[in-house]
Amino acid sequence: MSLEKEISFLKEEKAILQKGGGEAAIEKQVAMGKMTARERIAALLDKESFCEYDLFVKHEVHDFGMDKKDLPCDGVVTGTGTINGKPVCIYAQDFTVMGGSLGLMHARKITKIMDHALKMQIPCIGINDSGGARIQEGVGALAGYGEIFYRNTMASGVIPQISVILGPCAGGAVYSPALTDFVFVVENISKMFITGPAVIETVLGEKISQEELGGARVHAEITGNAHFYSMNEKDCFDQIRTLLSYLPSNNTKKPDETKVMAPTFKGKLEDFIPADPKQPYDVRDIIKAITDGSEFFEIQELFARNIVIGFGRINGQSVGFVANQPLYLAGVLDCDSADKAARFIRFCDAFNIPIVTLEDMPGYLPGVDQEHAGVIRHGAKVFYAYSEATVTKITVILRKAYGGGYIAMNSRHLGADFVFAWPCAEIAVMGPDGAANIIFSKEIKDAEDLEAMRKEKIQEYKDKFANPYVAAARGFIDSVIEPSQTRAMLIHTLTISKDKTEVRPTKKHGLPPF
Repeated sequence: MSLEKEISFLKEEKAILQKGGGEAAIEKQVAMGKMTARERIAALLDKESFCEYDLFVKHEVHDFGMDKKDLPCDGVVTGTGTINGKPVCIYAQDFTVMGGSLGLMHARKITKIMDHALKMQIPCIGINDSGGARIQEGVGALAGYGEIFYRNTMASGVIPQISVILGPCAGGAVYSPALTDFVFVVENISKMFITGPAVIETVLGEKISQEELGGARVHAEITGNAHFYSMNEKDCFDQIRTLLSYLPSNNTKKPDETKVMAPTFKGKLEDFIPADPKQPYDVRDIIKAITDGSEFFEIQELFARNIVIGFGRINGQSVGFVANQPLYLAGVLDCDSADKAARFIRFCDAFNIPIVTLEDMPGYLPGVDQEHAGVIRHGAKVFYAYSEATVTKITVILRKAYGGGYIAMNSRHLGADFVFAWPCAEIAVMGPDGAANIIFSKEIKDAEDLEAMRKEKIQEYKDKFANPYVAAARGFIDSVIEPSQTRAMLIHTLTISKDKTEVRPTKKHGLPPF
């Protein structure tokens, strides 16, 4: 056969394989409102940057009629490309081929591209759309999942790992996304659960739909398993590209710096916080007032809303923000918000991204439910994460900083590099009302006018303790600043700490309060 014929044969074979499960299966995929695997890759990556590998891989199973089944690409597309001009590794399960089910060769294609990502020190993106383990392959499929989980763990903290749920992801398959750094879901398309509705109904007698059990909104708002939520696949891909613009390719680098832009958010910082300390406000307004272009890329926006986390830029430099949110539960920490903050702090530390903490923290959420849910263990994760982090850590106390919450939110005592406070900051063991009732209980009880005496003692406590100057006098706060100086102080401290180094005791690893 001549070379021309060989090339012609190659083109024909590639065309057949690139059709996946064929026209009928593709039509079903489209009818479900979903792109095909290759369409997804093309939509996410820079134009014409994708290079596919292992196109000709075939399964090796002969039982249960599998010897008669030809599965193009074994149901998964793998390769490399670029996003924002930077290289990434990517795989996308092809639901048109036997429901995207995972067999041993399917898994080995995935682990091969994961190994490639780790060796080349570039991000790895997995698009999940699979019916789960290929039952016909038995333990081979289980082995495949195990090898993927192992590589997720080895790559953790070394390269960014992103999971995109664009179809079903059930059973053992859900553990790979759970091991990655960020999980993206899309309304009415993403489904994640360990046991499906049919099994739950059989075992427990409870009827529930797939969407109610493990739909996109459930994981974005209730479970916290998803970090980003969108209404369609296109918006989802836009989110991924934005996220990667804030991150380095691996843990030996820092994020690329961008052109410096002044904040565009209107209004003075002095006007953002109400005079009444019991009145809420949106801390995201403060973040946008100090970031370049007033841009803030929030993570887990719908989950544990009493804490806000996400990325912004200050003077062209990527920064991770952790901020109490007074709009929800007065900004207290509870089990979910502690988990949310701690994991994000550790991610920023792993990838050399400075952390800016904006504190307005009345304490940990009290109550039997929280105590029994393990708020002690969950809350300790925040202490651990901040203490462990060696990146630049800056705290600005906006208003309240009470009790254990003051310590937890990146205080000087946990190794903060810089701590600033606005003049309205209240730093104390507890709020003035509660403290006055305890400290001055006898005076209040013996007074002729109980309410007048209570107000007098509350003000006395505020004047003596509930302000930033006592902490500043002891060196726990570096400076009490005007709100309008906040961005300038952040720029200054980020600039002088660019080459920060911090040596820690040699150990295999710590034991965080999981």
